[in-house]
Amino acid sequence: MTARQPLMLLAAVAGLLGMVALAFSIGRYPVAFPDLLRVLWSWMGGAPHGLDPTVETVLLQIRGPRVIAALLVGAALAAAGAAYQNLFRNPLVSPDILGVSAGAAVGAVLGIFLSLGIVAIQSMALAGGLAAVAMVYVVARAVRGHDPLLVLVLAGVVLGSLLGAFVALMKYLADPYNQLPAITFWLLGSLASVDPRDLWVAGPLMLAGLLPLWLLRWRINVLSLDDEEARALGVPTVRIRLAVIVGATLMTSAAVAISGVIGWIGLVIPHFARLITGPDFSRLLPVSVLLGAGFLVAVDTLARSIANIEVPLGVLTAFIGTPLFLWQLTTARRGWQ
Repeated sequence: MTARQPLMLLAAVAGLLGMVALAFSIGRYPVAFPDLLRVLWSWMGGAPHGLDPTVETVLLQIRGPRVIAALLVGAALAAAGAAYQNLFRNPLVSPDILGVSAGAAVGAVLGIFLSLGIVAIQSMALAGGLAAVAMVYVVARAVRGHDPLLVLVLAGVVLGSLLGAFVALMKYLADPYNQLPAITFWLLGSLASVDPRDLWVAGPLMLAGLLPLWLLRWRINVLSLDDEEARALGVPTVRIRLAVIVGATLMTSAAVAISGVIGWIGLVIPHFARLITGPDFSRLLPVSVLLGAGFLVAVDTLARSIANIEVPLGVLTAFIGTPLFLWQLTTARRGWQ
């Protein structure tokens, strides 16, 4: 790290803590910061806060699960984006490059089309994302004589287009008064309907996907080299690549299952993380997690406070992520690494 990087990292940590406090305080029912501290202190076993019970209900039952979900989803998408960009040696790669978002969308849209419950819809979204990437990987393994990374990307793009056509067909056939609005709302991304049960299911899955990336962080650095060079260093590239794909896909699928499709986080955030840490994946991964969590908390707070109706997260991340990415692209002095 350079001399500035530790200061930037501390600023990122402070920014995350500040955004979490702001997210708990801002809303249709504003809560003063001292009242927030009193409720949290009482919740952790301290003295009773003596406030209106409505304050505790708003903080712990309504905003609490939503803020935690934003932290988890933002962290998962950013970590998956960093892993995929390192794996494919391409700064334009995002977590949906292998069709995981399209597969999750098919599962969720099919669940909504069949008028299933929210748990079934989320389960189908999770299964759809995992199944889509599994299909991509099987197709890529069946193709011989070509660059395996290129084949993976091409298979992901082709399958993603096919799954997108299936989503479009379901939207065309859906009931325009009930099913179509629900499908459209889910595809735009939102955390409005998250409850604690969702967190108990999706949270462990995201952590399970993050674990292999963290354990293999040193070897993942070697994947930025050519396969021949990596194998010469004793790194089993096929197994490491599979572990990265499984971990990143599991995180992305679990995130999309509870939040819908939210773009740009996995593309933009790893770039800003590299400004702080450089290309070393062992440092890039935790910083990406930190920045991704803070970014989505900020966007979600903005989404529920800037208008009388809630703005979809996918729309806001595009409006915010596009200029940020263009600014980073135009001010970069060197390559993405």
